[in-house]
Amino acid sequence: MGAQNGKDLLLKVDLTGGGSFETLAGLRATRISFNAEQIDVTSLESQEGWRELLAGAGVKSASISGSGVFKDAASDERTRQIFFDSEIPDFQVIIPDFGTVEGAFQVTSIEYSGSHNGEATYEVSMASAGALSFVAAPVV
Repeated sequence: MGAQNGKDLLLKVDLTGGGSFETLAGLRATRISFNAEQIDVTSLESQEGWRELLAGAGVKSASISGSGVFKDAASDERTRQIFFDSEIPDFQVIIPDFGTVEGAFQVTSIEYSGSHNGEATYEVSMASAGALSFVAAPVV
């Protein structure tokens, strides 16, 4: 995978709960991270004292964050509604030339800011709330 254009990393929200995804309006930066807890099973019998981990165990999670310009679009309104109603809808993250990650996320924070002579901006953070699916991008 060669260099990719950062604007092609897209964060989409299910607007209606029916699988209709729309890109969060105004995003300028998006980030997704995947995590897996380690389960240490090292014992006195571990070879030469090396740590051993239990395969397939531990809690997996993902977090998403993004920041951008407030556009007052349907996706902005939906994100606010999700936060204030404590909903856990599906989101999609399109990672260019890699694939699409989809699943339920909880909006954990929304921050708005602005300066006297600048645009209003926002930052949003989300945490995975269940199993995620991954569909690889087609090879071209």
